[in-house]
Amino acid sequence: MTVQHVTSGAERQLATQHWLSSASSDPAQTRREWQERPVAMLSCGSLFAAVRIPADLVQAAAQQTDEALIDVYLAGALHNGPVICDRYAHWYYALVPASTARRWDVPDTVCLGRKSSLGVPRPGINRASGERLYWSVPMDSAAALCSPYAVVQLVMHGR
Repeated sequence: MTVQHVTSGAERQLATQHWLSSASSDPAQTRREWQERPVAMLSCGSLFAAVRIPADLVQAAAQQTDEALIDVYLAGALHNGPVICDRYAHWYYALVPASTARRWDVPDTVCLGRKSSLGVPRPGINRASGERLYWSVPMDSAAALCSPYAVVQLVMHGR
């Protein structure tokens, strides 16, 4: 008889938190920061890169301005790949494999790689939290990133 272990959402969230924090020079400090604040600064370029997309381009692709509907759209368009929304700066950040930054050349976007940092919300912070930065599409598990190809399709559709 095979015993299957079901991984709970809380376990996946903790694994994601540990994975993300390993992008910092002091992962334990980053996890402590997340306990005190909703955002920690992480280095891009080792574990992941982040494609910065203007909110108006995402809204054009989704044909929506409602955050909740945009979140649903992004989850579908990016196959549940993780996306961070910065409500005040009007940017979305699609997390992609780190190697993406070396060859990224997509109009109206920037790919943050080595020598870049990104404010990353604590896993679990969503739109309803009211925070400036939130997970528009949560990172479902450690190392689960957006397909660069899907991000390119999203951007071109919005353009």
